[in-house]
Amino acid sequence: MAAGLLENFFREILDVLDVGIHILDANGNTVYYNSAMGRLERLDPANVVGKNLLEVFPSLNRETSTLLYVLNTGKTIIDKVQTYFNFKGQEITAINTTCPLKKGEEIVGALEIAKDITMLKELSEKVLFLQNSTKNKLERGKECHPFTRFTFDDIIGESREIKKAVSMAKKAAQTSSQVLIYGETGTGKELFAQSIHNASARRNRAFIAQNCAALPESLLEGILFGTVKGGFTGAIDRPGLFEQADGGTLLLDEINSMGINLQAKLLRVLQEGAVRRVGDTNIIPVNVRIIATTNEDPVESIKNGIIRKDLFYRLGVVYIKIPPLRERREDIPVLTKYFINRLNDKLGKKVLGVSHQVMKVFIDYEWPGNIRELENALEGSMNMIGDESYIDMEHLPFYISEQCNQKCDLYKDFKSEIREEVFSGDIPINDHGLNIGAMDITDSPLDRVIDGIEREIILKTLKAYSGNITKAAEKLRIKRQTLQYKMKKYGLTI
Repeated sequence: MAAGLLENFFREILDVLDVGIHILDANGNTVYYNSAMGRLERLDPANVVGKNLLEVFPSLNRETSTLLYVLNTGKTIIDKVQTYFNFKGQEITAINTTCPLKKGEEIVGALEIAKDITMLKELSEKVLFLQNSTKNKLERGKECHPFTRFTFDDIIGESREIKKAVSMAKKAAQTSSQVLIYGETGTGKELFAQSIHNASARRNRAFIAQNCAALPESLLEGILFGTVKGGFTGAIDRPGLFEQADGGTLLLDEINSMGINLQAKLLRVLQEGAVRRVGDTNIIPVNVRIIATTNEDPVESIKNGIIRKDLFYRLGVVYIKIPPLRERREDIPVLTKYFINRLNDKLGKKVLGVSHQVMKVFIDYEWPGNIRELENALEGSMNMIGDESYIDMEHLPFYISEQCNQKCDLYKDFKSEIREEVFSGDIPINDHGLNIGAMDITDSPLDRVIDGIEREIILKTLKAYSGNITKAAEKLRIKRQTLQYKMKKYGLTI
């Protein structure tokens, strides 16, 4: 392939990327500037290529421009937040990675890859302003909404697993120790965090939440610890979340998404009880309680180098694990009732509940999205209801009802195999005295037949393993907690 044609292909590829690319030659003149960079900096690439960088960006100089700095020093810069103005006076904030281009040992240019975070920065500053305003109002004793609305009364469930988690959280609320909460997505980690804060001695002070996965590490550092004017290009004097949460609680959501380098700085703050703003030399004492959450097993995260071991020990003074919904299936009926009542008010409905078949589907379903998925499924179902009083199969989201249909088809297709392989003779399967060997599965209510088959399979498996629940669960390929729930449901004892 001709060199010229190959170069054109490369240019076309670079031009369709959603990240900005800016290349300078050794004299600081632009030799390449793609469309994404033009959108980021509100400039027409045709008006930038061939011009000197400082001509296009008069607010920069050889010290403040990352491209010119790299061009002069040969040092690579990774993920640096930069705020600057184009020649039209428009403010731009980007996170840049900049590296020198060399021919042998000679620096012949510089390449910058930029991601536009202007809107993200503006949004984070608005949140900081609102949170700081709330903190000031609280300190003045005025009424305001302290960004919390959950208490322990909002945690619904009667299962042993959820009661254990709530008990630990209530005890943690009586101390000022750091807390680490582990739970899958949708299990209610922030609900627990807010409940701990609202039951603690800090309840009348600030509660500030920050998602560690939502921002680039360099921007998150400034938001957490604050910045000083001149600390980096475009920096202003601004307190960070630690200062704003002084005397209160700071929730660090998805701590497992925080970069390792920033984790080290966070650890130092926790050890010293003080922060240093980015670019500053002054130390500011802070009294902040940290509640951190993770949606991944912290032990596995440590093994994989995602969470620092020393930070885990510092944060996990109180460690709370919230069980996923599939491990507390006995709570599904009460959760369903709770959400239906709440959604009736929201949607103006008068739904009384769900059908028996829907409840069975709910209990058998794995709920990968946990409680949040259950609530969303119920809301979607209630939007499909007309004047009916109960949610039935046709109202369910397709991904849930489809699973049920597949399961029902499986029982129909293999009813003869079930008779021959699972049962030997006529075995009564429930209180109705039905005999699986003598009945036609297709002529009886499907849920009753499935319940009976499931009960007898569990009973036979338990007997085969002399009542060992762990081994029986492994044989049945279900969780131990699920088997315990089903034993309780069918009145089976060891």
